[in-house]
Amino acid sequence: MDLSDADQGSLADVHHVILVLSGKGGVGKSTMTTELALALRHAGKKVGILDIDLCGPSIPRMLCVGQPEVHQCDAGWVPVYVDSSKSLALMSIGFLLENPDDAVVWRGPKKNALIGQFVSDVAWGELDYLLVDTPPGTSDEHISVVENLRKHKLDGAILVTTPQAVSTGDVRREVTFCKKVGLPILGIVENMSGFVCPHCSECSNIFSKGGGEDLANLTGTPFLGCVPLDPQLGASLESGKDFIQAFPESATFAAINTIAQAVMASVEPS
Repeated sequence: MDLSDADQGSLADVHHVILVLSGKGGVGKSTMTTELALALRHAGKKVGILDIDLCGPSIPRMLCVGQPEVHQCDAGWVPVYVDSSKSLALMSIGFLLENPDDAVVWRGPKKNALIGQFVSDVAWGELDYLLVDTPPGTSDEHISVVENLRKHKLDGAILVTTPQAVSTGDVRREVTFCKKVGLPILGIVENMSGFVCPHCSECSNIFSKGGGEDLANLTGTPFLGCVPLDPQLGASLESGKDFIQAFPESATFAAINTIAQAVMASVEPS
């Protein structure tokens, strides 16, 4: 059933909404959200990131936007634009903290109310893609995100994991969560898959490899690709530089770009 523009509110001109999920913290979910957004922007798309990772809103640091004052207009909160072309917009819970190192110590109802406000009250304008960076795990916050976005539009979720995905079971629980709430899974990304030497650029499998792909096969879920540990990527995130623009010849760039192309192919009409 098509929703009217009035029903969709601030997401009326957002063409595709994608959640980025992980079964646990520390797997690079926010990194993948940031790099996927940059890859989509380089593909000529207008992109927004909604950072509602209450456990640690790190994307403002990764995009080097600091902690700007959030302004309001008649349509709601105005997102922060990362570049002068306004092709990448960001709204983060981190903008509401007095100190970026502060913890979000709120009870469930307050968290859920804020998530609902973030979903409905940000004046995104026209976007090709809105990526939603969520807290790790499966919690009340995830249910709140899905329920609030379902009123508007929601293409599906990308699950980020590590090569140990099959043995840990965290992402299997995330897959089960998506199926129970009726959330389509666009695919699984295996992050930290190998290590890129900063001197010779050779990728070595210092950990096990293939867990994400094995899990995708076990659960009947699309596999989007592997992204290695790359010191150049880590340094770019720490300094707020655009890794994709700085290292277009790297194997890591190729991996991220392949994932972005797969996402676009899965949600855009052919």
